[in-house]
Amino acid sequence: MALCGNHYRYLILTIGFFCLSSVCSNYIVINFTFICMKDDFSVTREGQNGTIQSIYDYTPDEKKWIMWAVAAGTIIGTIPINWFYVKFGGKFPFLIAGLVSLTSTALIPLAAEYSMMSFLVLRFIQGLAYSADFAAIGLMTVRWAPLKETAFFIATLTCFTGIASLITNSVTGLICQSSLGWKWAFYLHSIVGLFLFILWALFYIEDPAETKRISVKELGKIHKNKSAAHLDKNAKVPYLKIFTSPVILIVWLNAFFEMSAVILFATYMPIYFHQVLGFGVAETGFYVGLVLGMNIPTRLAAAMLSDKLT
Repeated sequence: MALCGNHYRYLILTIGFFCLSSVCSNYIVINFTFICMKDDFSVTREGQNGTIQSIYDYTPDEKKWIMWAVAAGTIIGTIPINWFYVKFGGKFPFLIAGLVSLTSTALIPLAAEYSMMSFLVLRFIQGLAYSADFAAIGLMTVRWAPLKETAFFIATLTCFTGIASLITNSVTGLICQSSLGWKWAFYLHSIVGLFLFILWALFYIEDPAETKRISVKELGKIHKNKSAAHLDKNAKVPYLKIFTSPVILIVWLNAFFEMSAVILFATYMPIYFHQVLGFGVAETGFYVGLVLGMNIPTRLAAAMLSDKLT
């Protein structure tokens, strides 16, 4: 029996989008909690000038390594995780990545108290999990998007960074100022992530043709005008053609600059708004999230226009 009438693909799109956002939120939540962690004196150490300071009041060098650990994990994990996607499909590799992400996120408060090395290891693991996001976007689009909705699927799924920043910064600002404290920002992200990836495990199907959850009408719409190579899950990936395609290269270049800007803003904007501009913790969360999510309406509008014109 078909679920969601003729719109099961939108259920996949919605669940996939929030799972992508969850993995992203798990690794960027630290950017905001830096602001309130330094005021937690539950565990202290003696500073260089003999003063007592929080163990969570990190030096610029320590923050640098905390950030770089995620970047290293993302870079190292990209190729192996993409191989797993090609070999095993999208469902279980992305599910495992999500579970790894939420588990490492839940353990970060404990690791931060225990040692810097354990903290960095968990951040590296978060980076490995985050590297699974990008290929998941491609798989969901290829398998579930009709050709006339390809741009809309890609635009929606790639909004995960903006939405993750908007939600994470806003919610974390409120949590930091509440009686729960900064640690619950990590715990809450893990709990929400677990719920979302349970939905992923329950509802995601590798191939629309292999399930009775979608109607014949919707399956026809998804497969309309797609070539045999497009529908063949076992087709070999033409890596050489991909790496030498001017179109692909320019898309990668644009994506590189976009992600570089987003990561720069997501990393340093909370500190700048709070310490330089003097905004309160909750206000900082709201304004940073708003800035990082401002491009979403334009992205979606451009995608719908692209689908109409192509």
